[in-house]
Amino acid sequence: MAEKRIVLDVLKGETVFPPPIWMMRQAGRYLPEYRATRTEAGSFLDLCYNPDLAVEVTLQPIRRFDFDASILFSDILVVPHALGRDLRFEEGRGPLMTPIAAGEIAALEEVDPASFHAHLEPVYETVRRLRVELPGKTTLLGFCGAPWTVATYMIAGHGTPDQAPARLFGFSDPDNMARLLDVLAERSAEYLIRQIEAGADAVQIFDSWAGVLDEAAFEAYCVRPVRKMVERIRARFPETPVIGFPRGAGSLYDDYRARTGVTALGLDWSVPLSQAKRLQRDGAVQGLLDPLRLQAGGRALDEGVEAILHALADGPLVFNLGHGVTPQTPVESVERMVRLVKEAHR
Repeated sequence: MAEKRIVLDVLKGETVFPPPIWMMRQAGRYLPEYRATRTEAGSFLDLCYNPDLAVEVTLQPIRRFDFDASILFSDILVVPHALGRDLRFEEGRGPLMTPIAAGEIAALEEVDPASFHAHLEPVYETVRRLRVELPGKTTLLGFCGAPWTVATYMIAGHGTPDQAPARLFGFSDPDNMARLLDVLAERSAEYLIRQIEAGADAVQIFDSWAGVLDEAAFEAYCVRPVRKMVERIRARFPETPVIGFPRGAGSLYDDYRARTGVTALGLDWSVPLSQAKRLQRDGAVQGLLDPLRLQAGGRALDEGVEAILHALADGPLVFNLGHGVTPQTPVESVERMVRLVKEAHR
């Protein structure tokens, strides 16, 4: 009999206690073995595009902590990279790209799908290998960046605190912003479909910069493109869960699931637990723990874990952080968090 993949069950609406657990960025710089593999790879992009090494770093946190889900190791910007945009990562600065001009968006629309997927073939090969090498009980998650969040980097050429360049682009040239988001939605949906074909059990769409937008822009830049993606994925894989994570959405989380069609909601740490409990009525929620509670450890961690488990024990919950684990997080704090969750009692 096949082992149950608990995260997959919860994403589909089942209540399980203690809840399953994994962490965003669980394969990362807080792990000494990751740092060693990253050095071996030579560059971050080489690590993303090398299936041998990408599989290795994806498996590292599973070996250490026995998380209930494993998320593909890659980066959200491989999609524009596969569309022909330049991309490099610099230590201390993060991703750097040549800012896209309005007149260059048409070239993205003309990129041959075969060329696009050939560029991303190492990612699909990583997913195929992970499906074979992961324990049978471990849910395998694919992912991509949401069109708006990916567009912010393409427009500014780097990360910014409030995404002013992308917001200004959208207000000044709404037609070309819509074109850019459309092409990213189409290609990102194809990318996720290929990940599912390769063996991903579920997929997550990271909209890390959703929280900088007003209500109208949120609808145009976050809701509509993600809805298009979900519709396209569902046409091919109607039963595969899709997790939407519009970080910082605040009250706009309330109808995000209904308006986009995502199966489950990833919630950042600013979401009140009372709101999270209401959102649970319509399906699974994931996240909520402040990553700095995990970094701090001790009482701050214990209280954060206890509050989430107490508030959300009676509905479908995937325990996770409200964003990615920080590089400064002690391994011992992660071990403690996993133990607190797995040994929890109602």
